[in-house]
Amino acid sequence: MSNPNEGAQFELEGVRSIIAVASGKGGVGKSTVASNLAVALSVQGRNTGLLDADIYGPSQGIMLGVPAETRPEVVGDLLQPVMSCGLQCMSMSFLASAKTPAVWRGPMASGAMQQLLTQTQWRDLEYLIIDMPPGTGDIQLTLAQRVPVDGALIVTTPQDIALLDARKGIEMFAKVQVPVLGIVENMSSYRCQHCGTEEAIFGTGGGAAIAAEYDTALLASLPLELSTRELTDQGKPIVLADPDSDAAKRYLTLATEVIQAIESSTVLPEPKISVFDD
Repeated sequence: MSNPNEGAQFELEGVRSIIAVASGKGGVGKSTVASNLAVALSVQGRNTGLLDADIYGPSQGIMLGVPAETRPEVVGDLLQPVMSCGLQCMSMSFLASAKTPAVWRGPMASGAMQQLLTQTQWRDLEYLIIDMPPGTGDIQLTLAQRVPVDGALIVTTPQDIALLDARKGIEMFAKVQVPVLGIVENMSSYRCQHCGTEEAIFGTGGGAAIAAEYDTALLASLPLELSTRELTDQGKPIVLADPDSDAAKRYLTLATEVIQAIESSTVLPEPKISVFDD
């Protein structure tokens, strides 16, 4: 017998639109995309928040330059977001030591994440970007079911193995009726910092192919650049640290695409899923 409350969503006060940034596997640069997208929205005058939902490996604190020992203020029973890079931020890394591993099982982890969401006092956010845990397991599915997500971005690389896992991510969101706004192809090429030459070291056309397969859009192709990695390690999103760079401009364009998709209420069609008999 099913639980009548299973899949029930909760409302987040102080938040207008929620966007999940997800990936079918780790290592594709999802968190870098999430932080720079959030900053790009903020730069365009949108009050934006960022929730680091990867409770096993939270990294947004480092990426946004938040000091390691920062702890959120508590007012009443509510956590106050930590401000950084113009964003309201919350992460499990603000509540535990960097050397303390999260060893919770799925239900405990999902419960902790929901508590972090609902007990944070978000203030008048136009957009809350959720940096989802990588993969398509129980935690990811529960979050997608319980959080009123307005749309999802799927981050992948052109590699065949990454595309295979990206398909699983798209289908997970379709299962819980969350519209997929589009695909972000990260590491689409490697750009030499000395000569500017680009090489498609992970292959070409993968992001466009999977977007076409699921009748959605390729919203951005982002090159792999040494400067992006170095600035990320320094806690400086490239959108702020080097706003005239090609990468920063691509993130700003991505933010514009996301704004248009959400605010026009004409989200791109839901993915088409084919079912095959074994």
